[in-house]
Amino acid sequence: MKNSHLVTILQTFSKKEIREMRKWLHSPIHNQRQDVVDLFEYLVSSNHLTEDKFLQKDRIFRKVFSQEAFSDAKLRQSIHFLLKSIESYLITKELQEDTVQAKMALVSIYRKRKLTKPFQKTINEVQDLQEKASFQNEQFFRNEYLIQQEQYLFLEGQKKRNIPMNLQEVSDALDTTFLADKLRQACLMLAHQKVYKTEYKIGLFQEIMQYIEDKGYLNIPAISVYYYGYKAITDQNEKHYFDKLKEEIFSSGALFPKNEIKDIYLMAINYCIGRMNKGHSTFIREAFDLYKKGLEMGILIENDSISPWTFINVAINGLKLREFDWVESFVENFSQYIPDSKREGIVLFTLSKLHFEKKDYPQAMQLLNQGDFDDLLIYLNAKTMLLKMYYEMDEYDALDYQLESLGTYIKRKKVMGYHKENYQNIIRYTKKITRVNPYSKKDVLGLKSEIETANPLTEREWLLEQIDSL
Repeated sequence: MKNSHLVTILQTFSKKEIREMRKWLHSPIHNQRQDVVDLFEYLVSSNHLTEDKFLQKDRIFRKVFSQEAFSDAKLRQSIHFLLKSIESYLITKELQEDTVQAKMALVSIYRKRKLTKPFQKTINEVQDLQEKASFQNEQFFRNEYLIQQEQYLFLEGQKKRNIPMNLQEVSDALDTTFLADKLRQACLMLAHQKVYKTEYKIGLFQEIMQYIEDKGYLNIPAISVYYYGYKAITDQNEKHYFDKLKEEIFSSGALFPKNEIKDIYLMAINYCIGRMNKGHSTFIREAFDLYKKGLEMGILIENDSISPWTFINVAINGLKLREFDWVESFVENFSQYIPDSKREGIVLFTLSKLHFEKKDYPQAMQLLNQGDFDDLLIYLNAKTMLLKMYYEMDEYDALDYQLESLGTYIKRKKVMGYHKENYQNIIRYTKKITRVNPYSKKDVLGLKSEIETANPLTEREWLLEQIDSL
């Protein structure tokens, strides 16, 4: 049973949810079967959900039906009814957590029952909630559309010709919802196709962008933040789009729920990373400021956890700006948020990077040798750091071995698109620097020109420093 839907769902339950579920099952409205209660109690007891031996069907059956011979069909029936009860609880819980949606469900019920006074009272309450809403993202405008639609359906059901209809309000609310949702989806598609080297068709998009500009929708943050995000990503030569995006984030970020503003921050940060990878060093500070602001607001920490790669990127940006004391403090204060299984390797890698940037190569190498880096990109970064240290320490035999080993590893592991090209370029140009004639100005300048124009190349700055020091 360890891979069953029932077990998988229960493994996500908090202690509070288990207590609530227990009350739910004891209510005769939701459940009238004792075997369902017994099955639930057995599964949530002690460590029964995490150890395979407790999830064997015959063992479970003995606990639930202690006086009966094993029957797989009977156990499946208990599992079925418990699963249905859990699903009903989760649906109700989800509705109750969104007060507007819960009220809207009630509005719809009153309308269908032609209960005019309860309908008006409840829809007035919903409109009051809308006016006081903390967030004004796409879901806010979707709720506004649903309110207008319910109003229309109610008025239409009155069958009175002299009643003014709210069709214009319905249409306007639908337009705003569609535009906000379409722009957000377009930004998600752009981000996805960049990573996975695919191509999406975003239908009607040029017409939509023009419509937004012409009709004044850029005063709505749920639209403008994604409009400027999309424009920044697709027209990187125009920095003012990024500046407008950042302005929207700082001025209107509080209008978005935490999970959404986190995605918006990461959209802006990824834009900066893309510009940095193309040699635009001014975006290092831009990304660093976004990271710091995100940490201060708690946006980059979710469920007491920070993404390992977010942690590393924050530190690397700080190191590029030589904010050594800040990075050291960051590692000390925020490493607790890295998932346990990843923490040791991430901290060792980050501290080795800190000592590398301080030119304390022996300490950096010692820390790298202690780490077991199972993440592909962290491993590649660690090996790149080693080859840079070998080069700067004139350890050319070790450097040659590291370059050949890294090249073989990339081929064997089938590293994805952008990353494969990047590390192949790092290997190629490091080899060329070791072999170029330092007394030939033509050869040196030619190689420098190659490095300046090569893309992608994350180690461009370091490679150019080595060229200049020949």
